[in-house]
Amino acid sequence: MTSRVIPVAPFILTVFGATGDLSRRKLIPALFHRDLAGQIPDDAAIVGCSRRPLSDEEFRAFARQALVDHVPAAELTGPELDRFLGRLSYVPVDVEGENGWLELADRVSKQIEGRISVYYLATAPHLFGPICEKLGKYGLSENGARVVIEKPIGKDLASALALNQQVGRIFPEERVYRIDHYLGKETVQNLMALRFANALFEPLWNNAHIDHVQITVAEALGVEERAGYYDTAGAMRDMVQNHILQLLCLVAMEPPSSLDADAVRDEKLKVLRALKPINEHNVAKVTVRGQYRAGASAGGAVPGYLDELGSSRSETETFVAVKAKVENWRWAGVPFYLRTGKRLASRVSEIVVNFRPVPHSVFDESVGAIDPNRLVIRLQPDEGVKLWLMIKDPGPGGIRLTHVPLDMSFAKAFKVRNPDAYERLILDVVRGNQTLFMRRDEVEAAWRWVDPILEAWRNVKEPPRPYTAGTWGPSASIALIERDGRTWLEDGA
Repeated sequence: MTSRVIPVAPFILTVFGATGDLSRRKLIPALFHRDLAGQIPDDAAIVGCSRRPLSDEEFRAFARQALVDHVPAAELTGPELDRFLGRLSYVPVDVEGENGWLELADRVSKQIEGRISVYYLATAPHLFGPICEKLGKYGLSENGARVVIEKPIGKDLASALALNQQVGRIFPEERVYRIDHYLGKETVQNLMALRFANALFEPLWNNAHIDHVQITVAEALGVEERAGYYDTAGAMRDMVQNHILQLLCLVAMEPPSSLDADAVRDEKLKVLRALKPINEHNVAKVTVRGQYRAGASAGGAVPGYLDELGSSRSETETFVAVKAKVENWRWAGVPFYLRTGKRLASRVSEIVVNFRPVPHSVFDESVGAIDPNRLVIRLQPDEGVKLWLMIKDPGPGGIRLTHVPLDMSFAKAFKVRNPDAYERLILDVVRGNQTLFMRRDEVEAAWRWVDPILEAWRNVKEPPRPYTAGTWGPSASIALIERDGRTWLEDGA
């Protein structure tokens, strides 16, 4: 089976922060892969902007090295590399000052005719507003131009409101694309296909048949060079408020009337508004914070968070576990256990939908235990879907039951390269498709749920619980789920 490549309209993409880490690791490789696949039209152009005083050729050399570092060597041997690099140009711009803006406006105006204009803000979040204001001041926000902003969208509700208002003064909501790369992952979109393109699951997708849901986003790495940023954010702001709540929404939302962007986002918003509040009255019972200490990972010793931070004290959490509830008819009584952390036992992101046990067993005890069905949706590292079923163990001599998965790995099933999420999302901006992007009211609703949790943690003044690097987090997170008679499931088990 081969993937279908649908070219997009001609565009000019201007990347602010073009010499930064996100551009080097993700954006440049993503654009190259789409060009390699024949999806980018001949007259598309990519303009890099940052403070570094580079020429066009120096920026192309930077991009070439980024591709050497992050793209398999076999893909860089043909004429496609030179074709892609030929699309690139560069304008040094001081985004907080005035230097470079006239040159950028001149460069874009010469190439804009007949093209869709997109501005990607791969910069520090505090620059989003000033960049948008400058784009407006120099006439670059006109002609239907679109702007892409990365998370975090604020550090709390008040700052998110202020940022949305600042961006919104220049770009109307229909031209603002708040990117969450988790929503671009193949498996996340397959969650909607599983639910809404099959008669098998949706009739069972409710509290009568589902016992609980687990969402885990675990990282084996520590904060490393991001320690300075991370200490101002923590796991709740960095992962739960955006990535994990977006995954929860896709699991819990009602079927939309269509895949129109606002139809999908309307249903996600309803889920966020239905989340049971967590505050000082229940925060100790339904949340756990942790912070990793020195331990072992990938076969070697690794430092603790405070060592990486270079500090003797920090109240920032590197691990969060939450027992969340969606208070509506479909999900009443079904807990959603959310978990994320740094320096955990392995890198894995997955959603586990645990169904209720069969109501009555017709088998005697000799067949063995009858385990409930589970649907495991793996986002990384190997994207795929497992459906765990009870079947008869082969052989004579009576019935013995065993729990086995129907296992579908995308890499094995389709035998094509699995595109990175940014490849899909960047071209969705060009297409004008906002389905996989967060709407303003979604972001604000997520903060309305998260802010009281952060405030309760501050008021309780209990430090994060320590856990050893290379484990699955504090023991209290195990107690969080096991006191309900359940257990965390790792690695699709």
